[in-house]
Amino acid sequence: MNPIDIADLDCIYLSYDEPEKEQYWIRIKNMVPWARRVDGVLGSDAAHKAAALASDTERFILIDGDNIPDPAFFNQTLDFPTPEHEQAVFRWRARNHVNGLMYGNGGLSSWTREYVLNMRTHENTDGRDETVVEFCFDPLYWAMHDCYSTTYPNQSPFHAWRAGFREGVKMCLNQGTKPTIQDFKQRVHQRNLDNLTIWHNVGADVENGMWCIAGSRMGTYMTMLTNVDHVMVQDFEKLHELWDTVKDSDPRLLANRVAQELGTTLDLPLAMLEAEQSQFFKHHYRSNFANRGIMVREIDIIRRQEGW
Repeated sequence: MNPIDIADLDCIYLSYDEPEKEQYWIRIKNMVPWARRVDGVLGSDAAHKAAALASDTERFILIDGDNIPDPAFFNQTLDFPTPEHEQAVFRWRARNHVNGLMYGNGGLSSWTREYVLNMRTHENTDGRDETVVEFCFDPLYWAMHDCYSTTYPNQSPFHAWRAGFREGVKMCLNQGTKPTIQDFKQRVHQRNLDNLTIWHNVGADVENGMWCIAGSRMGTYMTMLTNVDHVMVQDFEKLHELWDTVKDSDPRLLANRVAQELGTTLDLPLAMLEAEQSQFFKHHYRSNFANRGIMVREIDIIRRQEGW
């Protein structure tokens, strides 16, 4: 396949219940006048299929409802040197406004209609553990190195808590499966644990950031230290019911309520950063990152670093 300019691909803005989605849609339309929108479709699998059906191009760009792209992204070109590249899904990093993390969560992505319409994930899962709560375990779902957008999961206390809770659950899992406590300590991917720790401790400097921290700690606690079925993380109605049980709490107290057990039982470092400390961390965390090229994969960087 010949290289494709991103500006020649359909761009779908996929929103659901984000409080700022109308304002974000205006900003995206001003940036990407050819963008289209899919709104309010319940279920991650169903929403992605609706986005695929809204695209006239076989490959399309997807923007999540709480994401603002960097304009430079739309000046990039995608290369396809192998048949595998032609079929793959690309997920670029996003900067998380709350905690400064830069990884695939909430980032821009590029899918093919064939891939999306044939997949069975989340509420449409075929029953495999790796498809119940994530897309990312498919070998054709590629995590890319570069960062081209910012995600704002803290648009309300509920959305901040929900975003934190979902990541607090998913980063505990091993290929979508709940590990034992011993396996959690020994086998869950170190990068997941690093990111999980940042969700648990950073973000007090932004509005509703403490709700992200509380949600992520609560998600980890309920997944690893209770009998709650972690699959509920993909059911937004159940998450709203759970939110109703904590929404009147003080988020700092809620976060601290589970801190001791997360530390003593799971050996997780709990050191909640205050506002100035969070700002300091995010500034220096971001300063150590640089884009390498839009088609560079995370695995490529890891291989170079480890001398594969």
